[in-house]
Amino acid sequence: MRLLSDTLLVFGLVLASGAQQTHYQTHSPRPNDSDLSWNFTTPPEDNTTSHFIFETVNSFLQHWPSTRYRNGHSIVPGTIPVGTLLYHGRTDDKLPNTPEWTASDPEHSLLFAGDSNATTGTLAGRYLLTFATTRPLNILYFDGSSAVKLRDSKNYGGTTDTQDLLVWGRVDPSRWVDEDQRIHDLCEWGREFGLDAYVRMEMDFEAIICDFSQGLELISTDYLASWWTHESIPQPHSHSDAQVAFQSQPRLTTPEFDPFDPSFPVFDMIKFETIHAGTWHDHFPGDTRFILDLTRFVSFYDTSLAPSLISQREGLERWDHRAAGVSDTDLKAVLDRLRSNLERRSPSSGIDWQTLYRTVLQRYAQRLELVNYLLDSSTRRYTDNELAIRIQTQLRIILVPYTLHTARPTEPYIDNDASWALPIWKSCATTHTAYIHRNSNLQSRLTPSERLLLGALDDTSREICRVIVRMWVEGVHAGIDPLLPHPRGDVSRQRAGNLEALLTSWRKEHSALMTWLDWSVWVKCRPACGDEEMCYLPTWPFFLDGNRSSEPDRDDRWKRPQPRCIRKFAPYSEL
Repeated sequence: MRLLSDTLLVFGLVLASGAQQTHYQTHSPRPNDSDLSWNFTTPPEDNTTSHFIFETVNSFLQHWPSTRYRNGHSIVPGTIPVGTLLYHGRTDDKLPNTPEWTASDPEHSLLFAGDSNATTGTLAGRYLLTFATTRPLNILYFDGSSAVKLRDSKNYGGTTDTQDLLVWGRVDPSRWVDEDQRIHDLCEWGREFGLDAYVRMEMDFEAIICDFSQGLELISTDYLASWWTHESIPQPHSHSDAQVAFQSQPRLTTPEFDPFDPSFPVFDMIKFETIHAGTWHDHFPGDTRFILDLTRFVSFYDTSLAPSLISQREGLERWDHRAAGVSDTDLKAVLDRLRSNLERRSPSSGIDWQTLYRTVLQRYAQRLELVNYLLDSSTRRYTDNELAIRIQTQLRIILVPYTLHTARPTEPYIDNDASWALPIWKSCATTHTAYIHRNSNLQSRLTPSERLLLGALDDTSREICRVIVRMWVEGVHAGIDPLLPHPRGDVSRQRAGNLEALLTSWRKEHSALMTWLDWSVWVKCRPACGDEEMCYLPTWPFFLDGNRSSEPDRDDRWKRPQPRCIRKFAPYSEL
C-alpha cells in the first residue's frame, strides 16, 4: 500500500504545461546505430513511408480503413483455416467449374444471386451454396478496396493496380472491368505456388476460389426465398431531417432483376444490409476468417524495392497514391520478393508483428486523441491556465514509463535546450523494439518483410515519442511542472503572458503529428450515431451517379470519404 500511495502522490503533483514548436524525425531509433541523430527539431524526410506502412498493417482485413483508403499497396500471403464457411450465391444449383467468387458473409453473396426464375413473372427464389474448407487454403490478400472497379481517370482508379501489375505487368485502363480474365490469370499465376484463393474487399470481404474441387466441401445447396415479392411494397424515399416520406411502390412489371436499379422496390434495403454485413469487420481484428503471414508480405510503399514511386507520390495526398507508375525494374524487384516469399520454407523470427503493431497503436491512439480534444480551439470550458495544466498532465501520463529520475535540466540552464530529455525520448522510442535489435540470434532470423516491419515500427514510435517528449519539455521549460521546478525559480509572472502562445504552438505540433500518423481509428462520427443509425463511409458501388457511369460524381465526399450517420432501416439514408 505504501508503494501505491507514493505513486498516487506523484500523479497528484502532475499539474503543469509549456511550449515550443516541434518538427519530425526521419530515421528509426536503432539502439546499435551510434551515429544516429537524436535531434528534437529535425523533421522527417518527405519521402518517408514508414507511417503509411504502420497504418496499412494495422488496417489489414478491416472494412473501415479499407473503405477509407481504397487503393491498396500490399500483397500478403496467408491461409483460410479448416472449417471456415464460404458462401456463393447464384441463379442455379450447379457447382462452379471455373474460378468464382465466394463471400465470407451470406448477405454479400446473396446480392449476386438474383431471381432464378424472373422471366416467368412468378415469385421465385435463388440458390445459396455453402462451402467449408477441409484443409488450410493458401491465399494472397490484396489490401484496400481491391475488388472495387472504378474507371481509371484523373480523379479515380487504382483499386486493382496491385493485381493487374502482378498478372499483366502493367495497369491497362481499358481493362478495369475485365474481371473474368483478371481472376483467371491470378489463378494461373498462383498455380506454381499452390495458391488456392485470393482475398479482396468491396462492400465486404470475398475469396476468389480457383478450384472448388480442391480443399472445399459443399455443405448445402439451399433454394432461398427472394428478397422481393410481386406485392405492393412500401418504398421509402431517402431520409431527410426535415421530412420522412413513405410512398407505395406499384407492382413490378419488369421481369428482369437488376439490384443496382434505384427504382427496384427493395434496393435501399439490399444496399444497406450488404454494407451492414461489411461493417461487422470495420475495426480490429477485422475479418478473422483469413489469417495473414506478415513475415512474407510485400509493399509498394517499400522504398528499397520501389523507389520509382517516390516521385509519383510527390505532392499527393494518400487518397491519390497508386502502385501504377512503378518502373519495370522496381516491379520486377517487388514480384521477385513476392515469389521468394511464397517459395520460402525457412522459419521466421517468431515475432507476433500484428500484436506488436497493435500494442503501439493502442498505447497512443486514445491518449493522443484526448490531447487533441483538449487542444481543440472549440474547447472553451477552461481558462488557458487550466487547459495548459490538463494537457501537461496528460503528456506526463503518456511518458510515465520512460521518465527517468535522473533526466532533468542541468546547470547552467539554457533556454530551449532539450538535450537533457534525450534519455526519455530514447527510452520511449525504443521500448518496443530494443530487444529485437540487441538479440543477434533474433536478428539473424528476420525475413526481409520483417525488417521492413521493424523499420516502420521504429520510425513511427520514434516520431510519436519525439513530439510528445518535446511538448512535455516545453512545459518544463515554461516552469509549470511541479516535479521538475524551473532552475530559475518562480517564473509564474512570465508564464501568465505566454500561455496563449504555448497553446497555439502545441496545437500546431500535435495536429501535425496526428496528420502524419493519420490513423483510421480517429475517423468516426461526431457526435456518435443514435440507436437507429450506424456510422458510414461512402462505399462502392453505391456512390455511382444516377446514370450508373463508371466514375463517381465529382464530389469530394466520395474521393475523400468522411464518416456520417445513416439509418439502419426505412426510410434509408442516401448513400
